[in-house]
Amino acid sequence: MHTPTPTPTPILRKMDQAIELLERRFLERSELIRLLLLGMMSGENVLLIGPPGTAKSQLARGISQLFGSEHWFEYLLTRFTTPDEIFGPVSLQQLKQDQYVRKTSGYLPGAQFVFLDEIFKANSAILNSLLSILNERIYFNGREKQPVPLQFLIAASNELPEDDEQLAALYDRFLIRYEVGYLQHAASYEKMLTMPNTEMPVVFSLYDVRDIQEAAADVKIPGSLVYFLFSIKQGLEEKEYRLSDRRLKKIATIWKTSAALHGREEVTIWDTVYTPHMMWDVPEDLPVMRELYEKQFTEMLKAELEDVLPLRHYSQIADKWKEKESELHAFQFKKEVGAKLGKEAMEKSRTLLEASKEQLTQTAQELRNRLQEWQKREKDLHAFILEKNRLIHNVEKYAVKFAYLRIEGERILQQLQRTYRTIFDQDIPGTDYDYTL
Repeated sequence: MHTPTPTPTPILRKMDQAIELLERRFLERSELIRLLLLGMMSGENVLLIGPPGTAKSQLARGISQLFGSEHWFEYLLTRFTTPDEIFGPVSLQQLKQDQYVRKTSGYLPGAQFVFLDEIFKANSAILNSLLSILNERIYFNGREKQPVPLQFLIAASNELPEDDEQLAALYDRFLIRYEVGYLQHAASYEKMLTMPNTEMPVVFSLYDVRDIQEAAADVKIPGSLVYFLFSIKQGLEEKEYRLSDRRLKKIATIWKTSAALHGREEVTIWDTVYTPHMMWDVPEDLPVMRELYEKQFTEMLKAELEDVLPLRHYSQIADKWKEKESELHAFQFKKEVGAKLGKEAMEKSRTLLEASKEQLTQTAQELRNRLQEWQKREKDLHAFILEKNRLIHNVEKYAVKFAYLRIEGERILQQLQRTYRTIFDQDIPGTDYDYTL
């Protein structure tokens, strides 16, 4: 049965429009674009790692233009960059009154969208102020704590920070990290040469971000997903990786933002798909993070779909009768050759045989029917998956997970059929199934 794709909410329609606009101009960046938009809506900082010339600054600028360019601040940091260049000049009028206060209008403390290139080259005078801005959204302007309207900060670097305590503290302020490389496909280079350089149209308002963040604050995280996050943490620790409590809490905030974008009041497993990009310290660790996450995701997906395809239940029944297969087959053989059995043993074996026939038949027929329904669902998986998370860019990857679950179900069905055939020397009625699909 075909399930029509639900009409997206107004904010998701805006997200669709933004993604389309950005993908036209920034080729081979589909995953990064979605991750940046998710970070923007959650108010989390993003760090892009990659060589020069990979469009990091253009992409950051494009994201800000979706809100209008008047809220934007951008700077390339060097060892010689002064605080005046980033936070504004000292007010001479205030200085005459023995007040050391900066005029921040037009500089980073007054901006809502910021891009800082080569951030790890900043000196300690700048770093100290950035730490409080990135985490608490506060700038210490003289003796005053000045609230910063910063909504979204993207930083970039050609290299990871050195082993320096200040830089390590700064690095930890970036929840989302992404390694950006050069384009890989010839077709992308062909398109790149003919792309426009005009500004992006305004798609969002700051009210959109505010509304999503307010909704996200009320989103609940079910116990199963708390345990899911804890299991990932344990898995990382077994491999000698560490995630700070602050980072784990911020990961949960991203999940809640994703749920709010989709109009949900509770986080689902589908809101967690970009988690690996929030766990690594060096890009080389990402494959390990992905492997560990994908394993946990598949188990959670299986549990979430238990009401549709209860594989654990069916597997337990199949294993139960497989263990008794030899015993029941021997009983059938003894009956055929007329071997003498004690009355109690005979009755016990006969009862067990009848129970096996009834349960194997019922289970195999039910599983076969559910698998056939599952095959119908697979024909429209693209819409089903996007309904769960419209920000997923590689839908086929998740469609494969559904196919794996079907294949596991088919394996269980075959096991049930083999056990029945061994015991009763015939096929289970009503369980014909096409395994070639």
